Amino acid sequence: MEKNHINHLLELEAESIYVIREVASQFEHPTMLFSGGKDSIVMFHLARKAFWPAKVPFPLLHIDTGHNFKETIEFRDNLVKKTEAKLIVGYVQDAIDSGKSIEEKGVNASRNILQTTTLLDSIEKNKFDAAMGGARRDEEKARAKERFFSHRDEFGQWDPKNQRPELWNIFNGKKNMGEHFRVFPISNWTEMDIWQYILMENIEIPKLYFTHKREVFNRDGIWLANAPFMQLKKDEQIEVRDVRCRTIGDITCTGVTLSKANTLEDIIQEVAATRTTERGGRADDKRSEAAMEDRKKEGYF
Repeated sequence: MEKNHINHLLELEAESIYVIREVASQFEHPTMLFSGGKDSIVMFHLARKAFWPAKVPFPLLHIDTGHNFKETIEFRDNLVKKTEAKLIVGYVQDAIDSGKSIEEKGVNASRNILQTTTLLDSIEKNKFDAAMGGARRDEEKARAKERFFSHRDEFGQWDPKNQRPELWNIFNGKKNMGEHFRVFPISNWTEMDIWQYILMENIEIPKLYFTHKREVFNRDGIWLANAPFMQLKKDEQIEVRDVRCRTIGDITCTGVTLSKANTLEDIIQEVAATRTTERGGRADDKRSEAAMEDRKKEGYF
């Protein structure tokens, strides 16, 4: 890796560590959202660096839809055990069972949007006043509007037209009772930055990111993984293909990529050459033109 690339990554690392330490300094009960995807893995790696040799002083929070890739859950549990981190899991199934959330029906049903209720319940139950997330501004236009410190009102809602200025890396975490903040330490990173940093730091990631054989089917131009809870349309056929995940989320809406990338170097070359955005295979983003922004206003990640 060229020296200027390394210096660029070190600058991003320093900025993110500064933000994470600011959260620990300004808030009484912060948490770090953890999905088992590459961005949350990098964010947790940065948190470990921020407080080394001490342990990370806040818990990880995973919102489990119950429709995750099994490899993601296995990786999460192994990482938590290895690092002795504290993990809190909020289950979407609990919200469905209690009647707080209503499960979607039909072939396009997904639990992805149901995560909002479980997330807000978990924040309230554990009295978290700040929740760090691995969202990046280059991912999606609604996420590009976020500040590092993103205020949420007492209902967990976000107002993109009423955000606090952030000048000279001065972050304002003042809030009223019942309010909280979402904080995005890796806001200024790109997908390429993430992959190059993973390579530079030799960070372990789930095998899902590398090419493997999997049962998949094509829906509206997106390859989706087969699973017991997936419903196929009459014209859809299961195929076994060489695929990898470019982003990891709920199986019902996470598109996989046809790929031969078996190493980090291969992935970096593939990302550099592609003309498809990282979330181009996320079916949940295609529900409407403003799907992500609408969800974020209601309290989504």
